[in-house]
Amino acid sequence: MRQELMSLPKGLAEDVASNLVMVARLIDEDPEQAYAYSRIALRLASRVAAVREAAGFAAYATQKYSEALAEFRAARRMTGTVELWPVMADCERGLGRPERALAMAGEPEVQKLDKAGQVEMRLVAAGARRDMGQLDAAIVTLQSPELASNSVQPWTARLRYAYADALLAATREDEAREWFAKALEADKDGSTDASDRLAELDGVDFVDAMVEDDEDGDLDAPRAEVEPDFDDEGEEEDDFEGDDTDVVRAAEIVDAGLVEPAPGEAGSAPVTQSVASTESAAVDESAPTGEGEKNA
Repeated sequence: MRQELMSLPKGLAEDVASNLVMVARLIDEDPEQAYAYSRIALRLASRVAAVREAAGFAAYATQKYSEALAEFRAARRMTGTVELWPVMADCERGLGRPERALAMAGEPEVQKLDKAGQVEMRLVAAGARRDMGQLDAAIVTLQSPELASNSVQPWTARLRYAYADALLAATREDEAREWFAKALEADKDGSTDASDRLAELDGVDFVDAMVEDDEDGDLDAPRAEVEPDFDDEGEEEDDFEGDDTDVVRAAEIVDAGLVEPAPGEAGSAPVTQSVASTESAAVDESAPTGEGEKNA
């Protein structure tokens, strides 16, 4: 990415880089805001492949699949790489076209992907099968050497989770529980909710501690009333001392031209997984990639 930005004038390159950094920082916590930053970067440097890719992931994170697909295609034309092939196929699923996603899973481009990309493609294909109501086919699609391997790779937890979720959808609960447990064992960074799914299967109910405290206490007990303070003229005083920090910060951002409202919205608007680098082509499991983990 740095090499691509170096082709731009220094000042412009710095502006584009700043917006791309914000996209990466906000994509998980506030995808709409990240999307807004991506649109600024796109307006400044639409001929930079990294910008088109970031814009694609930002649109993908906000479920703007048609827009995301167009940006991914543009980035692929510029770079000639196939890294974005799985997420492009997942966009087809998001657009309600699982048949196209399956067709892409059988294209020669898949053989050019690295191992991580091939696993992502398998997850997308299985999700497409489930979209079409083909549960047994989805289960078979996920059965692979990567699933059977005991070694833990970055994709292991999600692959096992998707397999467990497919088994559960096929009412094979005992097998599903086994694979949710295996997914949890491999999920070191909490990328799945395998622990919650296991708890559901085991019939474990979680109780909010705050609610429990309220139930133990007397909710009907009278509360002490606070007498309002009045100033010298008899007017009720406001005890709140405002903090203008957020207002000032917002004004500084607007004045700096870093944020613009998203089209049709008063607020602002955003890359799948943590796109700290727009060079990643991994499919965000929070997007349309299957049920449960979305890649199931």
